[in-house]
Amino acid sequence: MMRENHSTAPQQGTALLVTCMACLSLTLVTVQAQDWGTMGPITPRGYVCYRAIEPIRIDGRLTDIAWQDAAWTQFFVDIRGEDWPSPRHRTRARLLWDDDYLYVSALLEEPHVWGRLVERNAVIFYDNDFEIFIDPDGDNHLYYEFEVNALNTIWELTLDRPYKDGGPATHGTNIPGLRSAVHVEGSLNAPWDTDQFWSVEVAIPWSGLERYSSRPVPPADGEQWRINFSRVQWQHEVVDGLYQKLADTSEDNWVWSPQGIVDMHRPERWGFVQFSTAEPDSASFVPDPSLATRDLLMRVYHEQKRFRETNGRWATALEELDLDELGRTGRQPGVVRFEVTGDTFIVEATYTTADGQRLKYSTNAESKIWRSP
Repeated sequence: MMRENHSTAPQQGTALLVTCMACLSLTLVTVQAQDWGTMGPITPRGYVCYRAIEPIRIDGRLTDIAWQDAAWTQFFVDIRGEDWPSPRHRTRARLLWDDDYLYVSALLEEPHVWGRLVERNAVIFYDNDFEIFIDPDGDNHLYYEFEVNALNTIWELTLDRPYKDGGPATHGTNIPGLRSAVHVEGSLNAPWDTDQFWSVEVAIPWSGLERYSSRPVPPADGEQWRINFSRVQWQHEVVDGLYQKLADTSEDNWVWSPQGIVDMHRPERWGFVQFSTAEPDSASFVPDPSLATRDLLMRVYHEQKRFRETNGRWATALEELDLDELGRTGRQPGVVRFEVTGDTFIVEATYTTADGQRLKYSTNAESKIWRSP
């Protein structure tokens, strides 16, 4: 869910949470207009996801031979970036795929494994949890979220667009055939001893992810999806022999690909997962050549938000915006269309790759990015 401040989220349940998020989407305009300054400099991480050599048994133990061929991601960092304090406990993840499933596993080092929530599709981040975010098209819209705690209680959500652009979330996606399992190396809810870790295994059917992708699933060799992983960790104390969250403290958010701000619902900063049919450890990750153009569009989007907050209208020309530094160093994309229509705007940018390919992408007032003809 949204990562503005979990400690202030309502405790009465999902329905009240949705109401709260709707209100936040209106009040966060000023804040999110400033966000690109810390988000933009971050380059999303990349990962090559290989085909599993045999079916995977979903038991949470991560002992299947197939996992030996899957590389670990980098250790998770603070959601705001690597310049922030390192997480207290290490976390990393792996991915594989076959004709039927996308497989995700994660190992979360933890000296005190605890969990309380047992109702499916409860607000799982009120416990320590592991989360998966998937946007197959990389368009910032229509994406899937999965959360699980140490009790293997899960929460599935679908978002038509990010909360900052109006959301809302559809709770209880409940993909048919999804399987998950958790293993605890140690004891669960036992404060008197020290644990080692808890591990997660998830098999997500392609049939359930198909609705989020405009292309066939499973993905073709070399195709890339936008994916990120998050770990929510609460500080705790022991009261009457039970774990209890420390009062007046917010959660820590540790992620694979840093977001730059405390909000997982910025798909433009999720990592790139490249699917491969090659032999394990033989394919190289290829950076997405559209990233510079996408970043330019997001820069214009955020500056438009800032301009409207100050002036009560959209800018009607690029010259009205603070765009002194467009794109990244080196080969620069360029805006070729800037148009305001009613209560929205369209920005189109293009650039030519090193091999002469002309790429053109667009965005609008809801941050959706799409490939233009």
